[in-house]
Amino acid sequence: MLSLLLVEDNANLRPALQTGLNATGVVRVDRTCETGEAALAACLEERPDAVIMDIQLAGELNGIEAAEAIRREYPRLPVVFYSIQDDDAYFRAFRKAGILTHFAYVRKSNYLLPELLLPVIRDAVSGRGFIDPAIETRVQEVRALDEQDPLALLEPNEREVARMLAAGLTNEQIAARMGFKDKRTISRVNGQIYTVWGLNETATDEKVARTRAALIVSLGRMLRWDEDGGMFTPDGRGGWAAFNPSPPSGSGAPPVPGANL
Repeated sequence: MLSLLLVEDNANLRPALQTGLNATGVVRVDRTCETGEAALAACLEERPDAVIMDIQLAGELNGIEAAEAIRREYPRLPVVFYSIQDDDAYFRAFRKAGILTHFAYVRKSNYLLPELLLPVIRDAVSGRGFIDPAIETRVQEVRALDEQDPLALLEPNEREVARMLAAGLTNEQIAARMGFKDKRTISRVNGQIYTVWGLNETATDEKVARTRAALIVSLGRMLRWDEDGGMFTPDGRGGWAAFNPSPPSGSGAPPVPGANL
């Protein structure tokens, strides 16, 4: 019989779901908890066969963050997700974590029956993954939205910094306008922006990353650069296409060459 850890912060649903799963005779919920932090501690104490995880939880960690923390300790530990949430931020988090390709399942429903979970739990434990088609669609919708508006990936203060960065302001000037006494705060925010946009993966020089971040803001589209400096943008099909923006007609300015960044 499979041993499960159930992570659910609803005090009414948690025991009901535990009772229902135990009644199947196929799985046994040995432990329950209501926070991601407690889930990590429970797994470290004794590894379950699988984790049944709500996405929205009490505590600091949501279900996705908790699953990431757990799987750092136990790679590919089966995690079965469920939720009624339809927040873009959750789908971004799933895509960023890559958990959708590893035993993750989200059921968008106002009710949850144990028999709905059993086939997914079996698949997860046996190494097969399943993604609810509706969830996959939402993930792709959010991906397309983010490709159209890179600023949507940033938090409000990061967006403000990115716009001022693109306007050519120094860290000292940005810090002064935002009311920070220490310009190093802006350096840390810049680093977060570079990470979200993947700029620190190919641009080890901060000046290069800063220039590329400014281009992303100015052009209003997600961009990537290869090792030779070639510039690429999403092709709308999940891939990347070469991109060389042309200046406005009659401006006399040369195209922006990605290779020269």
